[in-house]
Amino acid sequence: MGRPESRDAPEGNRGEVNPGLTCRFCEKPLEHTFVDLGMSPLCESYVSRDALNSMERFYPLHAYVCGHCFLVQLGEYVPPGEIFTEYAYFSSYADSWLRHAKGYVERISARLGLGPDSRVIEVASNDGYLLQYFMQRGIPVLGIEPAANVAKVAIEKGIPTVVEFLGEQTGRKIAAAKGGADLVVGNNVLAHVPDLNDFVEGVKALLNPGGVITMEFPHLLTLVDLNQFDTIYHEHFSYFSFTTVERVFAAHGLTIFDVDQIPTHGGSLRIYARLGQDESKPLAKAVTQLKDVEARWGVSHLETYARYGESVHATKRAILQFLIRAKEEGKRIVGYGAPGKGNTLLNYCGIRTDFLDFAVDRSPYKQGKYTPGTHIPILHPDTIAEVKPDYLFILPWNLRDEIMEQNAFIRDWGGKFVVPIPQLTVFS
Repeated sequence: MGRPESRDAPEGNRGEVNPGLTCRFCEKPLEHTFVDLGMSPLCESYVSRDALNSMERFYPLHAYVCGHCFLVQLGEYVPPGEIFTEYAYFSSYADSWLRHAKGYVERISARLGLGPDSRVIEVASNDGYLLQYFMQRGIPVLGIEPAANVAKVAIEKGIPTVVEFLGEQTGRKIAAAKGGADLVVGNNVLAHVPDLNDFVEGVKALLNPGGVITMEFPHLLTLVDLNQFDTIYHEHFSYFSFTTVERVFAAHGLTIFDVDQIPTHGGSLRIYARLGQDESKPLAKAVTQLKDVEARWGVSHLETYARYGESVHATKRAILQFLIRAKEEGKRIVGYGAPGKGNTLLNYCGIRTDFLDFAVDRSPYKQGKYTPGTHIPILHPDTIAEVKPDYLFILPWNLRDEIMEQNAFIRDWGGKFVVPIPQLTVFS
């Protein structure tokens, strides 16, 4: 398994060394704080009514930046099996995400010439939100999904799915038993793996010679520049710049030959990778252009990361000032959505039912449960029309336009929308 060559960490402001924490890529000690969001529960561990008086486990939400390879990361406090075996996120409940998936399938199928003789494997295939569109085009597919409850939904749709965590051994086993892939897809999974090197080797093991890997993940630069601190939670172990992810893939004999900057999740990257010896896919200009952008941004300077914490603190103060003022004026505030990122924000800011009466979510899995840590009840979206809140506080801010369009009726009684990130904004 590949590892980067060792070199001394550059100079920079060192935080307190956390004994035992080392970089999950290059294995250097983690000495530099990116942001400390205190203690928080697992963001997808929704609480049932009969468990409201039971103890919840909280873990440090302290992100570090490696002074050697500049990978931003959390420590692994919880085994991935405990997080992902029973999971609360179902991709198919976001209409805009389905449109994104369908558009990707159309473009990549044309670009790679995929057809009935091809094969697509998706890692972390969730409920089949993406593979269904390949199947509609007659392209053979296989999903790999560790959450049995989510995989069950895909299987019921007729999408073949293996319930496994992917690593090098699993990847080799699946490729030997079921065949490799001409396209391996991983959307919003790279950040979710604690053993990063083993996972990338697993993806490589699935790839046929001449095949392509595409992966999408939130862009670290966007997280910093747009203050998206709520995307930091225990299920996201790592946060990637292009510069760092290129280094990770290269260490495993994979070359990233193209990259798209896409708007999903507030600003993401889609990388295209090939086996290092496959020279049929030349390096696109977009790769060098993005590396130049990141270099000017300061991707390899610790000072760039050290400044982030104060902007997060300022955002917390602004959110609480708004909520306090609104409640003092007798306003009713309801949360829209109960996403993982929302639970980071609620716990970090200390927002409970003293500020949000309740939250609503389209996912039946979450309805009737309570947000982890803050215990805000999650109800059906129809409840909005019944109670007529003054403000709808949008927690999945990346779906802001979709949510505001679906709930435009709140304007009938003077209701307004509140979006907390990148800075609190009220929309009439």
